[in-house]
Amino acid sequence: MTTDLTPLYGGREAALIADWVMEHLTGHKKLDRLTKSPEPLPDPILRKYDIYRSELLAHRPVQYVLHESWFDGLRFYVDENVLIPRPETEELVQWAVETITSTGALPLPHAPSGTLLDIGTGSGCIPIALARRLPTLPIHACDVSTGALHIASRNADNLGAHITFHHLDFLDRQTWVTLPGVQWLISNPPYIPLSERSTMAPHVVDAEPALALFVPDADPLIFYQAIAEYSSGYLQPGGAVFVEIHEGMAGPVAEIFRTHDASDVEIRKDLSGKDRMIKGKW
Repeated sequence: MTTDLTPLYGGREAALIADWVMEHLTGHKKLDRLTKSPEPLPDPILRKYDIYRSELLAHRPVQYVLHESWFDGLRFYVDENVLIPRPETEELVQWAVETITSTGALPLPHAPSGTLLDIGTGSGCIPIALARRLPTLPIHACDVSTGALHIASRNADNLGAHITFHHLDFLDRQTWVTLPGVQWLISNPPYIPLSERSTMAPHVVDAEPALALFVPDADPLIFYQAIAEYSSGYLQPGGAVFVEIHEGMAGPVAEIFRTHDASDVEIRKDLSGKDRMIKGKW
């Protein structure tokens, strides 16, 4: 499989994908497979292998092929209704945990008072990871996609996380009154200008939901504007907002937050050295 996938993904990523598929099929990690005497794969597994191989060669992401993606040490069910969780989003979660726990001056697993809202929850990876780390913190999450909310609810049940989900379009300001009062807000909203679509890999643009990826070229900061307006009017005193951002838009997003009375606006780089996160206090 590695040889087949190398032209699409490069040698290193192809090897990682092939290893992931084999571990999924056999239940054995690579070292176990190498040290044990090789045994012929049963016909049902061989048939699955052929199906997976065909789907991967058609540019379907391995996470959708296997219906699993790892985030913050947790295994999530994913399909084409939701974005595949990214490692940089784990850094956003970690930043939120550090801030929330330090604000309450309480060690984990305890949490301070207040409620948290995740906007555009997708697979539910952000609120579920937070719920696992901060089990006493009330957490709400919303999304415009019924398909995404179904996946997020499924993941919450599978992973033992209590999340209150809301089906709404956050860009519709009239829906804001239906949300609870919150002290903490977190979001990885759509932020890629539509014009960048042609520069992206086929396994991203052809498989992952465009609704969760792209924003209009004429208004690329539409979600950050809404988040700042909501925070200015609804966030409880002493609260904070954490958002993931396009690496080239840190300055404009920070300015939107300041225009809407945010204080202590902080831009943080991810592990790759890119400006990918912003925190603002209200």
